Amino acid sequence: MMLPYKHEPFTDFSKEENYRALRSALELVNSQLGKEYPLIIGGERVVTEQKITSYNPANKEEVVGVVSKASQELAETAMQDALKAFESWKEVSPAIRANVLFRAAAIMRRRKHEFSAYLIKEAGKPWKEADADTAEAIDFIEYYARQMVKLQTGVPVQSREGEFNQFHYIPLGVGVIISPFNFPLAIMAGTAVAAIVSGNPILLKPANNTPVVAAKFVELMEEAGLPAGVLNFIPGSGAEIGDYLIDHPKTRFVSFTGSREVGCRIYERAAKVHPGQIWLKRVIAEMGGKDTVVVDSDADLDLAAASIVYSAFGFSGQKCSAGSRAVVHQDVYEEVLTKAVALTETLTVGNPEEASTYMGPVIDKAAFDKIMSYIAVGKEEGRLAAGGNGDDSKGYFIEPTIIADVAENARLMQEEIFGPVVAFCKARDFDHMMEIANNTDYGLTGALLSNNRSHIERARKEFHVGNLYFNRGCTGAIVGYQPFGGFNMSGTDSKAGGPDYLLLHMQAKTTSEMF
Repeated sequence: MMLPYKHEPFTDFSKEENYRALRSALELVNSQLGKEYPLIIGGERVVTEQKITSYNPANKEEVVGVVSKASQELAETAMQDALKAFESWKEVSPAIRANVLFRAAAIMRRRKHEFSAYLIKEAGKPWKEADADTAEAIDFIEYYARQMVKLQTGVPVQSREGEFNQFHYIPLGVGVIISPFNFPLAIMAGTAVAAIVSGNPILLKPANNTPVVAAKFVELMEEAGLPAGVLNFIPGSGAEIGDYLIDHPKTRFVSFTGSREVGCRIYERAAKVHPGQIWLKRVIAEMGGKDTVVVDSDADLDLAAASIVYSAFGFSGQKCSAGSRAVVHQDVYEEVLTKAVALTETLTVGNPEEASTYMGPVIDKAAFDKIMSYIAVGKEEGRLAAGGNGDDSKGYFIEPTIIADVAENARLMQEEIFGPVVAFCKARDFDHMMEIANNTDYGLTGALLSNNRSHIERARKEFHVGNLYFNRGCTGAIVGYQPFGGFNMSGTDSKAGGPDYLLLHMQAKTTSEMF
């Protein structure tokens, strides 16, 4: 019998031994900078002439690693190897597939600080954010292994006299996994292992900003005993190999995390049936958010300010769950804004390799330019209350920025920025708060700070988001505790880290035998 599931604890870096462990891991990773990583197709290492160079966003001249880049021809080879692997992998007992994951989780647990160090260097994550990303990856691997053990016997159904009915789950087929830069270990690993433990070989195309983290994960899965061809590592261009694989008649499902624009395009492409295709492709999509922290007139105002600030500026606001809108009751608006500005001004921005850094860089030049353009828009739509400056001379650093007095339908309140910018909007009463909270195209996360029980219960019903939190921030869902996924243009509400997630990678089969 397995022990009860508990999520991987976060590391306390105030303890000297933990501080030294991550420092040592950073030294190790710094000694590995510039290393080359091949594609892995059918268990074979493939080196290509075309490369993806991964740079440190905090030091844009520093090369983290150089990764081979897949072509359409190699993507097709990977598809054929995955199809071949499916014939054997689907027959492997779910418990044995789960055991591969249990071993992978154990290996990652032992190398936790090493993976966190790669996240610091390649994604620009500060210590605590990197540690949380690695912990979440371990959680996903462990949790999905346990879920597969639970699901292996199917679900009981009724049988009449003289018959025996069974209802169980079988794998789908080859899946394409397209993972994002912002949780380059947790989301990449979670989406990959969910498909794999369900019996499906995958083609993994990680974000081009963070391919080294993915390469290290693929090495770990090999070490854990995953058979060749089940996980094929094929970084490359979305336009060249992404579209090709989404359109491929043998692709059975696509699991995507990223922007609304790309997610909608994938959903549309995957809906078309191509010659030789004998199924309707499934799409699992998580596409972003415009998330609101709502503050009631009777809330704990210090807690409210902290919830707004840490939800907005954790990992430089580069989370689909980030609280980029603060909707505050008019009676406490100025006090909450003042407290939030004061707290924001205490945040340290700088090199994420330093333990004291709260906020590192944004991911690249394109992100920097986009966010700075939104800050310019914000200065027109509202009042700059904190931050507002950027510096891309060495890395892509932007100050945590608060724009006050923004109208509820302004661009800053409606469009996903994906950076350290939060808009403050004043609300007349609770009806107005709920109206503003639900006035976007998205529905991912939200938070309500209130001590009014009737308002909390109303929000539980009316606040239309997939993950709603009371008296805390709107980021930081824990696997198995707060299954994560959203409504409307936030995606397919796939609820990663929840009891239904593996079912999206399988199909149900009923058998009925007469005696």
